Amino acid sequence: MSASILVVGAGGQVGSELAAATTSHRLSALTRAELDITDVDAVTQAFAIHQPDIVINAAAYTAVDKAEQDSAAAYALNCDAVGYLARACQAAGAPLLHISTDYVFSGNKLAAYSEDDAIDPLGVYGASKAAGEAVLRDVLEAHIILRTSWVFSATGNNFVKTMLRLGKERDQLGIVSDQEGCPTSAASIADVLLDIADRYLKSETVNWGTYHYCNQPETTWFDFARAIFEQAGGFDNLTVKPINTSDYPTLAKRPQNSVLDCRKLTANFSIKQVPWKEELGKVLSHLED
Repeated sequence: MSASILVVGAGGQVGSELAAATTSHRLSALTRAELDITDVDAVTQAFAIHQPDIVINAAAYTAVDKAEQDSAAAYALNCDAVGYLARACQAAGAPLLHISTDYVFSGNKLAAYSEDDAIDPLGVYGASKAAGEAVLRDVLEAHIILRTSWVFSATGNNFVKTMLRLGKERDQLGIVSDQEGCPTSAASIADVLLDIADRYLKSETVNWGTYHYCNQPETTWFDFARAIFEQAGGFDNLTVKPINTSDYPTLAKRPQNSVLDCRKLTANFSIKQVPWKEELGKVLSHLED
């Protein structure tokens, strides 16, 4: 009988990629409508039904600005629910692979962030994700926290889809050019998580802990936008201008530097960063289908 992987948050960007993935293991992918992980009784029931050997949590409250006005909902999903999953995993003897974010950092560092750098979130979203990390570390030794950044895919709400929509609606766009980070495809994040899960299920040694993963190289939102329009084509009449963060005020403050150092993941799992431009091409092809 094949091993069982339980994916929660299957309706999101990474969750959708996990749900569609091909694996030799039994994979059950549950959307929020099928399992609300903020309901501890529902979590307990889901574990009883699916009896997972390993769990991947792709559920998160990711509305960064909205979180500033709805902190209870952000903490319920990004912190409390992680605790429910961690305790259920502990009882089941199953590891938990959990996605976190560059937003746990302030963005004030001049170099790429390593896993050992002190967290210092700027807003509710980052603070709630940091709290979720802390709960997971406290409750469950067998865990992976995978921090990532600037996630994009053909599903859900993300920068790529927003740019394509705005590029068709307007003849000029101002895009922030003083924030740096690494765009990362949801598909590549899913690949990393399934790679780690597969190693565990094949009884390979897994070094539990916190890791960083993003596509490479680093860029700015402005240059990312230009690459989107260039690869997509058909935007010859669109003018894209660089602006500063101060020109585009948002409810939640964004990190100026979201670049993540991924060497620890490569050293422990031989997983290498893939170029975001290649991943962007795959997403754009999918959106054209």
